[in-house]
Amino acid sequence: MEWKNVNALCDVVGNTSLDIHQYHRSGHLEKIYENALAHRLRKLGLEVKQQVPLVVYDEDGTELSEYFADLLIEGQLIIEFKACKSVADQHVAQILGYLRSSGIEHGLLINFGSSKLFIKKYILNKNPNTVRAGVKNLILSLRASCASLWPFIR
Repeated sequence: MEWKNVNALCDVVGNTSLDIHQYHRSGHLEKIYENALAHRLRKLGLEVKQQVPLVVYDEDGTELSEYFADLLIEGQLIIEFKACKSVADQHVAQILGYLRSSGIEHGLLINFGSSKLFIKKYILNKNPNTVRAGVKNLILSLRASCASLWPFIR
């Protein structure tokens, strides 16, 4: 099934994660939560791949190494699990690295390790020039708007 709205897919994953956290609570290893989410999402009919290999290449195409994303949902959403007290900068760097290496745009970092479930969505735009151009156009239009208002601001 192809999801046209990745946000709806994120909602399903988030709600299912909350159900898992309420049932299992914190205190397990990441693998328990990975298996639980994979199991429950498969029961809902979603395509779920576990421990998906991602290869990292150097600029000349030389393969440097591979590592494994915890889950890939419907071929368009990477899930990275943590079971720690709090999320650290290196956890964020890890999910962003997975997105860059895979070419997938959307990822969720989920931490089951604290008393409150932590879920954060990350989006890595495939074409950063598009984002830069959009921001530049926004700044230019704001500048033009402010210039036309300048005589009225004192």
